[in-house]
Amino acid sequence: MIPFFVQIKCQLGKAYDVAGKLADAEIASEIYSTAGDFDLLVKFYVEPSTDIGHFIAEKVQTIPGIADTRTIITFKAFGAS
Repeated sequence: MIPFFVQIKCQLGKAYDVAGKLADAEIASEIYSTAGDFDLLVKFYVEPSTDIGHFIAEKVQTIPGIADTRTIITFKAFGAS
């Protein structure tokens, strides 16, 4: 499985709704509320054959209440065996 993170900026007052919809869709591994430019930090895992761009466009950005996203691709987990 390939991990990646998405920072999500929500429409005003919609962060809890978006987090709930992500949880209900069962596509996210972890969902965190954050301070700063983005409202949520979400960790996803996909199969190596999955196109991450299509996954985000079709499964994440279509959720009502999302205003913007920033994808963070990771390369190596340090300290993990």
